[in-house]
Amino acid sequence: MKISIARSELLDALSVVSKGMSARSTLPILSGVLMAAVEGTIKLQATDLEVSIRHHSPALIEQEGQIVVPGKLLMDIVRSLPEAAVTIETEGETAHIRCQHASFTIKTLKAADFPKFPEVEVEKSITLASETLVSMVKQVSRAVSRDETRAILTGILLIIEGPVIRMVATDSYRLAVREVILDEPAGEDIEVVIPGKALEEVTRLGSSLSSVTLGITANQIVFEFGETVFVTRRIEGTFPNYKQLIPKESETHAIVSGEEMAAAVKRVSLMALHNTPLKISVNVEDQTLSLSATTQDVGDASEDLMVKAEGKDVEIAFNHAFLMDGLSSAGTDSVRLEVQSALKPGLLKSVEDEGFLYLLMPVRLG
Repeated sequence: MKISIARSELLDALSVVSKGMSARSTLPILSGVLMAAVEGTIKLQATDLEVSIRHHSPALIEQEGQIVVPGKLLMDIVRSLPEAAVTIETEGETAHIRCQHASFTIKTLKAADFPKFPEVEVEKSITLASETLVSMVKQVSRAVSRDETRAILTGILLIIEGPVIRMVATDSYRLAVREVILDEPAGEDIEVVIPGKALEEVTRLGSSLSSVTLGITANQIVFEFGETVFVTRRIEGTFPNYKQLIPKESETHAIVSGEEMAAAVKRVSLMALHNTPLKISVNVEDQTLSLSATTQDVGDASEDLMVKAEGKDVEIAFNHAFLMDGLSSAGTDSVRLEVQSALKPGLLKSVEDEGFLYLLMPVRLG
């Protein structure tokens, strides 16, 4: 194999497929990148057996062939090179990399040992605007569980019903729901649980493109965007019935500036150490929302905010980090806090955009 490719294009391609490389596998081949040169194109491929990524880039192909090179080492080499043409030539089990006056020789692995890229028969597919997909994932991804013991909660539930697209995530302590209504149906109706990490990677990689096509098979999800194909497993199991968790009514609701409340939570939570809860008190007569936190033997902090409040006075406490995530995810000027009682979940809703809600389980005050 002998190819020449612009250093920037090779680095971009490696940056994409590196998201599929395995960092901790006992199989050395999985930490490599398969490079296949054919008909004016270099195809790069990586997999950790959970996620597989393939990316095409144009290149000058002097001799076709394929090799597997250590992915991280190749990325580090290419990143260090000047902006010029990079030549990669193989000889036996080694690859020679040259760029201007720099020259490297690295050991390669057998392409025949590299796992085959999943060739899947897509049963249903839809194409979404990247902007829509990116904003939806951003608003729900913080509620995705990182605990692998409950696999279903490490995923994001995607529901498509006609023109309505809904994403739901929960780690059992909070729940985020984002709904978007399109001008016309996106395609076939779909309900599937997609690994949260994979969906976050896809939105990062595809954010600069206009659209992302999502295909579903019996046990896999296929994303296609630009010159990239991204395949991941779908999560099997039954996602929690999130609708029954959402309170139908509230005793108290208060509308507050999201930016002001986020800044106040950040300040007051400096005194919420060792998982100390952050207390919220709403005084309807005074039209104030008070935030406070006390850590024994350390100190306390409090701050009052002006709000538009209706209903009954209430006191409730939340995990300050989860509350902060909810305020950040709302992404609007004003948020609406809805509370039933001190022992029932609280809701954060976006005032300007009715398609977002964030539910928080309360923390008992000692």
